[in-house]
Amino acid sequence: MKSLEEWFDEYGESHQHPTNQKIHKVAVPGIFFSVAGFLWLLPSFSVAGFQVAPYFLVLAFVLGFYARLSIKALIAMASFSAFCTLALIQLDAANISIINLSLVLFVALWILQFVGHHIEGKKPSFLKDVQFLLIGPAWVFHFYVPLTPHQQD
Repeated sequence: MKSLEEWFDEYGESHQHPTNQKIHKVAVPGIFFSVAGFLWLLPSFSVAGFQVAPYFLVLAFVLGFYARLSIKALIAMASFSAFCTLALIQLDAANISIINLSLVLFVALWILQFVGHHIEGKKPSFLKDVQFLLIGPAWVFHFYVPLTPHQQD
């Protein structure tokens, strides 16, 4: 398994242009939130008499992925996931359509991502390896809080 620093180095190869980086700093967390919104809406199911919410099942898997990479990545992504969860609870309580919000964010931000990659002149990393869909959010937070020994420029 690659180290977090190796993932970041490889991801960073197609994210060098300052405009593409700025787009990613907005779009990647927004896409993460929109996917959380879609998962939030999935109905719970019963397993051996226990109710299981797909949202928390997927979140556990995602956080497990980060835990294998580094404790700092786990803390950063668990914190952002907690923020997303609290925001979804508030949106639900306010009767705001999470499906509509998530759909608009998802489509608009993916379009913006592809604009960034057009500017960059390189394909998105996830086309090479789907795991980059989980590396992207940690890479964005790495700009604000170093998650590896070498802060990205």
